[in-house]
Amino acid sequence: MPISWDDFAKIDIRVGTIIEVNDFPKAKKSAFRLVVDFGHLGKKNSSAQITDLYHQADLIGRQVIAVVNFEPKQIANFFSECLVLGVYTDKNEVVLLQPHHAVKNGAKIG
Repeated sequence: MPISWDDFAKIDIRVGTIIEVNDFPKAKKSAFRLVVDFGHLGKKNSSAQITDLYHQADLIGRQVIAVVNFEPKQIANFFSECLVLGVYTDKNEVVLLQPHHAVKNGAKIG
């Protein structure tokens, strides 16, 4: 279904850096709890089902792209405040989207 440019303009997509990663044993599907630094927008929590291809230590310091203006979503005992974006492989694994070069946290995608 097509959307209008006005619809797209409502989506706030930004670059942030993962600064904290924790296991999320209460999630229904295997996931990590992330804390992502979006610079002037502050730090936001995210639940991310990325455990198939990523290890906790590999994620610290990695820049990611996320939608930052969703309402918080409760997942078990955790509130996810942003949606970290990725591409699904044919095995349903998530490959994170990230900038090719380091950019300022909070930079807007458009």
